[in-house]
Formats: sequence, structure tokens, C-alpha cells
Amino acid sequence: MNSPIEQPHQAGLIFTTNTDKDWWDSEKVSSPEVIRCEDGSWKMWYYGRDENFDSLVKLPSGRCGLATSQDGISWKRVKGPLTMGSVFEPHSNPDRFDSSHVGVTSVEFRDGLYWMWYFGGDRTIQNFGFEVKGINMLPGCAISRDGINWIRLEGPYRGAFLERGKAEDFDALFCTMPNVLAEDDGTWKMYYHSLDPKTRQFFVGLAISDDGFQWTKIGKIVSPGEEGSFDERGIGTRHVIKRDGQYLMFYEGVNNTSYFSIGLAVSDDGINWTKQKGSEENGSVFAHAPQGSGSWDAKAVGTPCVVAMPDNSLRMYYVGCNEGPKTEMETEFHIGLAVSDGTNYLKWTRWQKK
Repeated sequence: MNSPIEQPHQAGLIFTTNTDKDWWDSEKVSSPEVIRCEDGSWKMWYYGRDENFDSLVKLPSGRCGLATSQDGISWKRVKGPLTMGSVFEPHSNPDRFDSSHVGVTSVEFRDGLYWMWYFGGDRTIQNFGFEVKGINMLPGCAISRDGINWIRLEGPYRGAFLERGKAEDFDALFCTMPNVLAEDDGTWKMYYHSLDPKTRQFFVGLAISDDGFQWTKIGKIVSPGEEGSFDERGIGTRHVIKRDGQYLMFYEGVNNTSYFSIGLAVSDDGINWTKQKGSEENGSVFAHAPQGSGSWDAKAVGTPCVVAMPDNSLRMYYVGCNEGPKTEMETEFHIGLAVSDGTNYLKWTRWQKK
């Protein structure tokens, strides 16, 4: 695997793009979904792309892959059976919702199977002043016995499990980045986000299910912060877990200059949420590195995935990107690690090699 560059500003960085151009992830890596296995080993699924992936898809998503680790810090890529070593890729049927690009956003091991929830985009080309493909993203699900070979479960909307909202709804554009929680009572909660075409802000939505196949939308559940806040423009990717009977949502907030930090909201029922003031100056629990610092994550930290440790502390795997480039596709994305201050989940520190 690629090793972090040994510079002071590389704190937190644990996984970079592949230097081997023959691999599927040689241009982008994003969205770590990490599991600590019962034997103490680690697995990380993530999405990305190579330099020849369809340039009309203006996102870092494309295909998905797997890496393994003994400590959750040093990772080794697993060569999968699909294109360029990936383990999951767009469907070959052009009529499906996930025929142009895919991205993993939630993985759980349960009942002897890995359950992967992912988003996908179709091959529709739209014009927003420039041509873009795959914006109408929807959630899908696949299962696997080994985390490498996956079988898609068929949802009712061209394979997806949700449909976009009506023209007047906040999720009329897309329902993306599903984070799914299977409850002890057999019900399911799916958290997703969308960009409201009217306000141009991001909102978190919720859908619930009795069986994991038929879903009912509840609507918006977490909204943008007040003017001047780190999440003024809204909330995107998120990871919801339960700790001691309480729901914790670590979420990616966007400010009015498009810098990203991570916040925390809590809930007693998984539906009604209260944001918590973090220890960072901007009110987040984990902020992007200082502007102008040259850090690999000075522009944004996002797509949080938290993993509980034996001492009840949490690890947060996240994606960071640098300042400078004007478009998302020119931005460098890498994967980092932060650790909580014990059980104080309002304060986090970037992992630093000792």
C-alpha cells in the first residue's frame, strides 16, 4: 500500500490513492467503511476511480474495493475479481439506477453475511452549464459471505430501494449516501441526504422499513445550521450508531465558503435530533485543518465512519481533501483517522505516527 508522506502536516493520513495505474483506485479514494472483525483484524471498503473512468461522472465515486489491516492503520489492498481489482462496480444493464457509477456508504456484518448499502447513478446526462452523468443517485443493497464477491438485492425502483421525491420535495434531485441501521426489534432506519433544489442546501432524510425491502419516507430530520455556522449550507454524509441506548450521528457539515467539518447530533429515538456544540472553534467536533496550512485535509473532512474500541473510545475514519483546485474532480482525496478523547465524543485528535 502507499505510505503517508513523512511531513509534519500529514497528521491523520493513513491511506492514499494507488500509485499503480493498473488499479481501479489510482485517481481517487473516498468514503471509508470500516469494520473491526471479531478476530481483531480490520476490513475497509471504499470507493474511487482510475484516471480513465467516465469523466462525465463529476464525483469521486466509480467502483468499490476492499483493504485489510491488522491494526486499522496500515492497510493492504485486496485484489478483487472485477475490473482492475475492484470488488463492486456499475451494473451492465443500462436501464438500472446504478449503471454509471457506484459508491459504498454502509457495511455491516450480521447473520453470517456482509450487508453493503451503496448509492448508484444511472446514465442520464444532464446540463447544469456543463454536462454531467449520474446525478439522479439512489440507494441499493448487496450481500456477501466474504466481503469480496457481492450479490445485489433487487429493490422496486429499477433496482433501487428508494425513489426520488416529487418536484416540490427536498429530495427531488437525489437520495444518496444511505446509512442503514438494523434495529433490535426487526425494523430498519435508512438515513440519506439530498440537495434541495429550492434552497440549494443539503438536508438529511429518513426512511423506515419493517423488512429492509419496502421503505417509507419520513422526510427531513436534520437541517442546515444557523447563518455563519460550520453547517450553514447543510448536512451531507453521516454515520449513525447507538451507544448506551442513545443514537449518535456524526455528520459532514458544509459552511458558506464550501469548507467541510464534522459535527455531532444526538437522539433518543433516531428521528428527532439535537446538535451538539463541539470543541472546535467553528462548533464542530472535528474541523478541517487550518486554511493555508498546506495540509492534505485543509479544505474538507467528511464521510465519517466511527468504530468503537474496547476502551469505549471511538475511531473516526474520514476523507480529507486539499485546498487550491477549483473543481471537485481536480481535488486530491485521501483517507484519514482521528481518535476521540476517550468517551468525550465532542473532542477528536488526528492520528499521528509515533
